[in-house]
Amino acid sequence: MAIYAIGDIQGCYNELRRLLDVIKFDPDQDQLWLAGDLVNRGPHSLETLRFVKSLGDSAITVLGNHDLHLIATVASLSKTGKKDTLGPILRAADCDELIDWLRNQPLFYHNDQFCMLHAGLPPQWDFEQTKTMASETEQAIRGEDYQRFFRSMYGNKPTAWQDDLPKTEKLRFAVNCFTRLRYCTADGELDFHHKGPPGSQAGHLLPWFAVPGRKSRDMCIIFGHWSTLGFYQEHNVYSIDTGCLWGGQLTALRLDQPAQRISIDCQCVHKPSEL
Repeated sequence: MAIYAIGDIQGCYNELRRLLDVIKFDPDQDQLWLAGDLVNRGPHSLETLRFVKSLGDSAITVLGNHDLHLIATVASLSKTGKKDTLGPILRAADCDELIDWLRNQPLFYHNDQFCMLHAGLPPQWDFEQTKTMASETEQAIRGEDYQRFFRSMYGNKPTAWQDDLPKTEKLRFAVNCFTRLRYCTADGELDFHHKGPPGSQAGHLLPWFAVPGRKSRDMCIIFGHWSTLGFYQEHNVYSIDTGCLWGGQLTALRLDQPAQRISIDCQCVHKPSEL
């Protein structure tokens, strides 16, 4: 069985299908790992959701910030933005079924060799802490009272991890790490203002994966979210969001030893902006 990890699709369904043709993906033999942000900004979010859902156990997807935004929008807890392209999902007859499926996807996934999440981890979290916080947050997203969780999900604080944070703040911090993080300080204080490539940030900030002594450094982590970083392989991480939505590429990483990159050029013509 071959495993392919694919970066942010964001509704670029046609590009996804072209990439699967290139890698000769066989759902009966192979598995896809999708790094989150299946939807939004691109033209075919509904088709993307339906297709990934139809793959069943042949596709594993972790939740990204745009996926959570969709869930919150359907729950009438968040307004659609001017750049959102979620309308076809919201009007679809199977909208509720798709959202229920999406709510039951993980924030963190791993096998014996690789781990996958959408954005990043704070330097204080090791593998066990990561699993614990993912599990607690997933339970809140999947629970019958999930609307209560989404009402408190948004916000940039707390910016630093503490073991004794109140539960609501722990979960908000976890969501921000798993789905939004790019930069933090050497002490692990999160920053959400700088979105450019390494070297463009303020001097006191580091890419989350480059913080000296981070406790997750023994985990081989695959992530997306950071299109301005592009494909990156160092610090025991693989960044695989190569900016398909912005006219870049859609990338699949075959998870062998060593991992192999396969990318296709994309036809989207959006201009980069805040994600």
